[in-house]
Amino acid sequence: MSALANEVTISDFTSAEQIAVTSSRVDGLEVRLNNIEAGSFSETTTASFSADFAIGAVDGKGISSGVTEGDEDVQAVYGFQIDLNTSFTGEDSLDVSIDAGNSAADGSSALAEFDLNTGSDALTVDGISYTFPLGDNLTAIVGDNVDGSALFTTACAYGGPSNTLDDCGNVNAAITNGGAMAGASYDFGNGFTAAIGYAGPEDKIMTKESLDAYGANVAYSADNYGISLTYGSIDSDDTATGENNTYTALNAYYAFDNGLSISGGYELGEIGGAAVTADESTNYFLGISAEAGPGSIGAALGTSGGQIEGSEEELMYEAYYSYPINDGMTITPLVYVKEQATAGTPDQTGIMVKTSFSF
Repeated sequence: MSALANEVTISDFTSAEQIAVTSSRVDGLEVRLNNIEAGSFSETTTASFSADFAIGAVDGKGISSGVTEGDEDVQAVYGFQIDLNTSFTGEDSLDVSIDAGNSAADGSSALAEFDLNTGSDALTVDGISYTFPLGDNLTAIVGDNVDGSALFTTACAYGGPSNTLDDCGNVNAAITNGGAMAGASYDFGNGFTAAIGYAGPEDKIMTKESLDAYGANVAYSADNYGISLTYGSIDSDDTATGENNTYTALNAYYAFDNGLSISGGYELGEIGGAAVTADESTNYFLGISAEAGPGSIGAALGTSGGQIEGSEEELMYEAYYSYPINDGMTITPLVYVKEQATAGTPDQTGIMVKTSFSF
């Protein structure tokens, strides 16, 4: 009995030693895991990535006085973007956009209508904002290099890829001058919403020297139609008069049960300090889109920039087809014609294709 007892005692000591060693190793692994988690995204942060590649040419772009050849050369550009979204309460959102791209920043690229990211191959912060609730129905936003109209609702179902017509005629009233911004929106329920917004330069906010922009928006959205009214007041750089430029835009859309939708928009502007015969500008837009096989097809016409009263009207016509290759890849060909009012300058005709990846 004594020998057996000794054997049990020795076995117990061996088991205890093994347990102690194992426990020490587990503790070490937990410390390493905690260090990894401390350097990673928070549980409420998500990241989305997108990359766009475009190729195409524009016949007639770049023609000026004394130049007979246009910018018909086939060009290729790319854009890349990272969007980081973090919520601290489940109802707020801190959003950061980081991008890179080699499209010309001044819009001179033949592929400027695709509005891809510009600047350089280096990643830069393109915009940052924080959206948070103030009660059950009121939402506020503050940010930098984000549109002052970030919380506005524009009643438009058209999703065309061109930079000229994608605002659905709401060109200036939806203030987009970047810089420091703030805004708020209120949801009245039953489809009715209202919003206000401000945008101005970071170093001179709401001063006489700064070019500030203020906007307001009201909208109604139903199951298959919507309507919105947007007003924007933008400081003029005309120091002689100091008058603002003001714009009012009306937008509406209707979506049929078969997937077809019709969208329209009209904007009227008053140019502060301009002559009485040239102080009014207009923008208008009409677009249709529909489901076509696995993708969507659309066509639109609208003004190419604000049309000043008394000047010859310039219109743009476009057609596109967006085809999803898979869940993360879409190919979108675009064809457009942009009228030129200058005598002797031919209209621009663009043919281009954009391949988009999202992951």
